[in-house]
Amino acid sequence: MNSQFKTSDRNLFREDISEYVAQLQLHMALQARNLVPTLTKVSDPREQMLQETQAAIEKLVSRQSG
Repeated sequence: MNSQFKTSDRNLFREDISEYVAQLQLHMALQARNLVPTLTKVSDPREQMLQETQAAIEKLVSRQSG
């Protein structure tokens, strides 16, 4: 029983670390985007929607556990 408890503790710890890493990756990606100024203002709503969709997908992918 004691070994089962230790195994479940390790699994919870790994999940916590995975979640932390996913959040850190997202934060770093968003920070990198803020460091690079846009060259042109997005006037086309389709291009803006594309950028927003790409950011949303990157966010979802970064939160998936590996």
